[in-house]
Amino acid sequence: MACVVDIPLAEPSPPGPVKPSLLKLIRGDIGCVRLRDPAARSQIETLLTYPGVHAVIWYRIANWLWTGGWRFPARLLSWLGRFLSNVDIHPAARIGHRFFIDHGACVVIGETAEIGDDVTLYHGVTLGGTSWFPGKRHPTLEDRVVVGAGAKILGPITVGAGARVGANSVVIDSTPPDVTVVGIPARVVRPQLSHRRVVGRIDLDHHLMPDPVGDAIAVLLDRVEFLEARLTHMQKRRRDPGEATTSLTPCAAPQRQTETDNG
Repeated sequence: MACVVDIPLAEPSPPGPVKPSLLKLIRGDIGCVRLRDPAARSQIETLLTYPGVHAVIWYRIANWLWTGGWRFPARLLSWLGRFLSNVDIHPAARIGHRFFIDHGACVVIGETAEIGDDVTLYHGVTLGGTSWFPGKRHPTLEDRVVVGAGAKILGPITVGAGARVGANSVVIDSTPPDVTVVGIPARVVRPQLSHRRVVGRIDLDHHLMPDPVGDAIAVLLDRVEFLEARLTHMQKRRRDPGEATTSLTPCAAPQRQTETDNG
């Protein structure tokens, strides 16, 4: 009689994330526009008249070819998309769901750039590299990042989830999540706790930010005014030493008079 031996079976590994289809990604890119641009009235209008959407669609197809090993056709299609939309996205870049380029012009996204879900870029944005060496050399934008017009994000840095980059800023260092950065080079000007929360929608108020340069100039002007007042007072004391001495020791004269009377 054969012996029955209990052999522990390995637990089945959980299935990995299913990669969405190309059509589903494109539908998400078109559908997200009405949530972020009040000028969009319908999906058919968005599909036919938005160059940023056209650029993303060209990228999706070129990326599908690139990941399938068709590198030259992917680059050729990417060039065609740039020629038609004035947006240059390398087919090897990794871009998540519901990606929107508002006004779609003069945007450059490098080969090793990585972009999360629900990211919004405005015109003139560059996700560029800072090295000639192969490997990771372009930035990573996590979920829900908003990048203002003309901003440049350079190098293999990470912009944290929910962060907002002010227009024409130059970001060269990684940023924490849920902050606003502005300037050249960009600095954090609004921390996470001061952000306004928008339930169910992307917070596009990237224009609501302080003016660090104006604040610094105001402090300098106050300091200059104080120093000028102090200098005027010191000059007055130098011109009228007797008056300044009397004003400093008002009780000295009565005390001397009292000593004379006692003598």
